[in-house]
Amino acid sequence: MEQQEAVKKPRDGATRCRFCRDRIREIDYKDVHILGRLVSAQGKMFARRRSGTCSPHQRSLQRAIKRARFLGLVTHTGRHLQD
Repeated sequence: MEQQEAVKKPRDGATRCRFCRDRIREIDYKDVHILGRLVSAQGKMFARRRSGTCSPHQRSLQRAIKRARFLGLVTHTGRHLQD
């Protein structure tokens, strides 16, 4: 089995949070396209290390996903049940 090389992140700040990079303060729960990319196929929110978001935006993302689920904009279960 071939070993994979460890991917090193650059230290110059190129791997910043996407919301910090775009200067977004609060994540909007009505933006279903962004929320859908940060939720797994099982309906779970991606971890910070996987999504690349900072901790304040991760908390904001969590609130936005919960609000969108409550209003029915994002499903509680996986995407396979939407069809």
